[in-house]
Amino acid sequence: MKTYGDIPGDAGSDVLGQVNAQQERLRARMARIHAKVAVLSGKGGVGKSVIVANLAAAFAEGGLRVGVLDADINGPSLGKMLGVRGQRLAFETAGVQPALGPLGIRVLSMDLFLPSDETPVLWTGPTEGGGYLWRGAMEAATLREFLADTEWGELDMLLLDLPPGTDRIPSLLSLLPELHGIVIVTLPSQVSQLIVAKSVTMAKEIVKAPILGLVENMAAHRCAHCGAEEALFAGEDSAQMAERLAIPFLGRVPFDPVLTRCADEGTPVLLSHPTAPAAQALSRIAAKIGEALHRAPALAEAKESP
Repeated sequence: MKTYGDIPGDAGSDVLGQVNAQQERLRARMARIHAKVAVLSGKGGVGKSVIVANLAAAFAEGGLRVGVLDADINGPSLGKMLGVRGQRLAFETAGVQPALGPLGIRVLSMDLFLPSDETPVLWTGPTEGGGYLWRGAMEAATLREFLADTEWGELDMLLLDLPPGTDRIPSLLSLLPELHGIVIVTLPSQVSQLIVAKSVTMAKEIVKAPILGLVENMAAHRCAHCGAEEALFAGEDSAQMAERLAIPFLGRVPFDPVLTRCADEGTPVLLSHPTAPAAQALSRIAAKIGEALHRAPALAEAKESP
């Protein structure tokens, strides 16, 4: 078996040239996107992807050109939530054409590349039994390709739905030449808040992108008959948590069965049930995110452009 020391240079592969070309494509693509916002939680099961799908709908309904990248390679779900599963991606000279969701939202997800609902994303190793779920460098390389080789076009906003795990946040976000903001999603439970607090620290100390605010999902169950609300968890008040962590609090989204039903149907609740309490809460949260971005030049420039 040869080692790296036995192979002179790059053995004619021009790896460095390929990497540099890809980085240049990535910079060129991202330069046409005015605002890039990552949505993360650190913990799975908080309903983050539902929040992303509806934020995308809110911004698109407001007249912005919106794209969504599902960065969860092993557990993609945005294709289903935005109703684009089954769309055939076009591979053109300019790049991969993203799927088109409601209001023209441009969507790219690993889900669109898998042949069936039950197909996992596996890497086959050189030895028997060497396959494992994609992690680390391979996951980052795939996301780099998604960003660099997709013809996103001119966008006002690109939302990145990050996978769970605080350890993956820095490596995934390091792929972007510039990140304009981070939105963090939590549940009002002690377990979720414990992990989310670590994500806030990670974002502040390592990523160093502005934190636009904290969203509390599944805040309370609202009775469909009387409108009364009942708390589902017994964690710290999320507004107080945000104050303690010195980040803005964006609002609460109530636990609403219609929100889950719409996600299963592939239509954001903001579009199909705009008067639902969850839809109204998400609209207010999107407005606050927009205001925070307007205080930076990114989205303000987008609004002013023809």
